[in-house]
Amino acid sequence: MILIEVSQVSADRLPIAPLKQHLRLGSGFADDDVQDGVLEGYLRAALSAIEGRTGQVIFQRQFRWILDEWRDETSQPFPLAPVESVDALSLIDAEGVAEAQPLGTLVLSADPLQPRLQAVAGSLPKLPAGGRAEVLITAGAATDWSEVPPDLAQAVLLMAAHYYEYRNDVALGKGCTPFGVTALLERYRPIRIGLGGGA
Repeated sequence: MILIEVSQVSADRLPIAPLKQHLRLGSGFADDDVQDGVLEGYLRAALSAIEGRTGQVIFQRQFRWILDEWRDETSQPFPLAPVESVDALSLIDAEGVAEAQPLGTLVLSADPLQPRLQAVAGSLPKLPAGGRAEVLITAGAATDWSEVPPDLAQAVLLMAAHYYEYRNDVALGKGCTPFGVTALLERYRPIRIGLGGGA
């Protein structure tokens, strides 16, 4: 299984200002935004780490999910949550020829922790021999920082701040996940399925 991020989180949705406040960076200088690019990088790294650890997608965006087999003939758990929509399904044969499948035969069981792709009746489409299925999905809890669940929002800021503060000391073992972040993410860990290619 492979999971590919199709659309990246835009910079204007990243909580750069909240991270500055969290870091207590000074303001009022001519080059007040000089570190924005650096902070953006640490925020993206923090988002990736937290999404990978929990299976919870924080900002809503599209992913391409590639499978060479279904776990079950009638139902397949998604490798992340929450899933907002199934946008397309194609079956790719061994020669690389794609055949789009009608979405009306499928239903999204939109459980907030473990969503599933299910057949409306009978079985999921049969995968071609030596081929694969490619599913285009939209997943994520928030379209804006204000919509991010508070525990995940705090974990992102703590993780990004940790990366920033220890940016020169990762090789010395200080780049590990802080205890505060681990505690905030604990309730999400039991539903971790595995992200394959990673989001």
